[in-house]
Amino acid sequence: MASGKLHVRKGDRVLILSGKDKGKKGKVVSALPDKNKVLVEGMNIIKKHAKPTQKVPQGGIREMEAPLHASNVMVVCPSCQHPTRIFYRSIGGGKKMRGCKKCGEYIDK
Repeated sequence: MASGKLHVRKGDRVLILSGKDKGKKGKVVSALPDKNKVLVEGMNIIKKHAKPTQKVPQGGIREMEAPLHASNVMVVCPSCQHPTRIFYRSIGGGKKMRGCKKCGEYIDK
């Protein structure tokens, strides 16, 4: 069952932990919390075969990004540039901030 909450957000820089792009860094284009997946720019490229339609009479093979499971990416801290786990700290008003466990700086500004 999907959780509905992710440790990564749109715009975060992440390190890919597994799969064919293991060890590469990229930017999160979109987060899909209902499916527990993230779409990383330029990573996990798949080939999709498209039938010719009225819109695209040519058809053919398209290359596109496929979502990765959120557990296969790790946030890269913007201040220390290291991949890190994150912690949550409550800052009043019910708002939570994400922080880097390595350097202690907040990720969300």
